[in-house]
Amino acid sequence: MLVFIDDSGDAGFKIDKGSSGFFVISAVIFDDNLEAEKTAIAVKELRRELFKRDDVEFKFHKSSQEIRIKFLECVKKYKFRVRCLIVDKGNIHSPELKGNKDSFYSYIIKTMLKYSNQTIFDAKIRIDGSGDRIFRRSLISYLRRELNSKEKKVLKNCKLVDSKSDSLIQLADMIAGAIHRSYQENKADREIYKNIIKKHIEDEWKFK
Repeated sequence: MLVFIDDSGDAGFKIDKGSSGFFVISAVIFDDNLEAEKTAIAVKELRRELFKRDDVEFKFHKSSQEIRIKFLECVKKYKFRVRCLIVDKGNIHSPELKGNKDSFYSYIIKTMLKYSNQTIFDAKIRIDGSGDRIFRRSLISYLRRELNSKEKKVLKNCKLVDSKSDSLIQLADMIAGAIHRSYQENKADREIYKNIIKKHIEDEWKFK
């Protein structure tokens, strides 16, 4: 099992100063390694078709509506599952989570992976590797400690990877962005993107 994780929104809580009202973390899950390879190749081929080069990173917030639609239409034929956690920041009251972005980010990832109705287990986890080296190391240790036990093993291994060189992390970014956009009521295109990949969404859990 391969799981690729990325987020959309930000971990800040100063909503009145521009922080996003929602934070979305999404896991794209492949139960078949071959299907993951086929999807990655399709993303690479689409990149060449659109940009005539191999070093362009697909990111939802930097893409036009046309690029977003072409990307999601391209990948929807492949077999993967999507689980996501939607955080309305108004429902977060913990001073630690509101005051420490690393703690917030780590806790939300852990929560999504832990409460998956046993659909994520013994998985190779890949997470977009933003943050400094100390945080990256502490995140992996935290997840391993919180998610693995003698009775249950969620993580087989966990790595933080560079999204610029990983097409399936880019897939997780585009899907997280598509789902996040559906919660932005002021956006005219809010319904478009999630509808394209809605059959892949296994769970869309609103954090409370």
